[in-house]
Amino acid sequence: MQNDIEARVSRKLMWRIIPLVMLLYFVSFLDRVNIGFAALTMNRDIGLSPAAFGLGGGLFFIGYFLFEVPSNLILDRVGARIWIARVMVSWGIVSAASAFVAGPQSFYVSRFLLGIAEAGFFPGIILYLSQWFPTRQRAVAAAWFMAAAPISTAIGSPLSGAIMQLPPMFGLADWQMLFIIEALPAVVLGFVVLRALTDSPQKAGWLADDEKTWLIDRLREEADARRQHAGHTGAALAALRDVRVLALALVYFGTSAGLYTLGLWAPLIINQYGFGALQTGLLAAIPALIAVLAMIWWARRSDRLQERTWHVVLPCVLACIGLILAANAHSAFAIVGALVLVNVGISAAKAPLWAMPSTFLSGAGAAAGIAMINSIGNLGGFVGPSAIGWLKKITGGYGAGLYVVAATLALSAIITLLLARKQSGPDMHAASTAAGSTPR
Repeated sequence: MQNDIEARVSRKLMWRIIPLVMLLYFVSFLDRVNIGFAALTMNRDIGLSPAAFGLGGGLFFIGYFLFEVPSNLILDRVGARIWIARVMVSWGIVSAASAFVAGPQSFYVSRFLLGIAEAGFFPGIILYLSQWFPTRQRAVAAAWFMAAAPISTAIGSPLSGAIMQLPPMFGLADWQMLFIIEALPAVVLGFVVLRALTDSPQKAGWLADDEKTWLIDRLREEADARRQHAGHTGAALAALRDVRVLALALVYFGTSAGLYTLGLWAPLIINQYGFGALQTGLLAAIPALIAVLAMIWWARRSDRLQERTWHVVLPCVLACIGLILAANAHSAFAIVGALVLVNVGISAAKAPLWAMPSTFLSGAGAAAGIAMINSIGNLGGFVGPSAIGWLKKITGGYGAGLYVVAATLALSAIITLLLARKQSGPDMHAASTAAGSTPR
């Protein structure tokens, strides 16, 4: 009987929650990285050097960093429905306004403001999923949510390439149309969230009474188990001082450096072989499509085995190797092949990584800790793209910058292993076991 209820609840959660949050992240990621395609003509039009483009692209994450923790604490207090809706409308407006940048300074300001507007979205959804999905389903739920990033690249790259080939309209250049067209869905979806997102299982009218009772009891049992565990952290300030939070932030730093290097620079790296905007978009979509499949399979494996450490380490190593190969590639075929490895590695690492914080954080501690991991980790999105631009200006090529990003991913793998050794058990799944999971 219990297995039947668990299956019914799991199915309803997946169909009711995951498609919506995937759509939100799809639009979010598209609006973060569409400057990679806008740059094909925008950089020339407003006088951006490679170094200035890399710096501006990375400034998004400075604004994000400064406002991430406060935003997530507000979400924990007022509820996901209202706060996520506010975030989406804000970033849609700022993203559309990016169409009117006129030089390096206004480009820097627009990217910084976009980071402020979007702060709290990603960790807010991660926190939200932890409030709905029991431990055993959490990595798969996170994987489906985060699969929206490579899906956004797979679909958004050809879409952005096609928009960049539109003729000038209303006195706007192709890159200006790109920003406006791709910002509108965020504003619309903000109002959809107000109607469609349910704040907590207690308010889930779409669950039967026995299903709601089972889910609430299961989540409460897991929370109680975490509180009884010696390594549990439930207070916000304690979470911000927890060495495990800092360690996971550094691990996420490397994956973010890789992810946003791909998002901002992959179109320009591919385009150097003489492809048009649409062809560049189609080629950029290939690695992302493969990454989606790998990401879901790897997360299912991580949940089935209840193992996280090696499910983070091995993908980070794979992405590191891919970046080294990309730095030494001399053909479009070799570049796309290397980017497949990078995409698969970065995407596959994310869901097992984000399953780790909820094994030792809860309540305000989870809100603050998850936001801290994301805010510090996303500084990799500043360092990676900025390093590419700065070193390209010095060396004339992308190789040196790709080596730097590869090094951050190698560091992520090393820190994950050190963190696992520091735990009382052989792996971080020891805490997961205390939360109610059974390793097998």
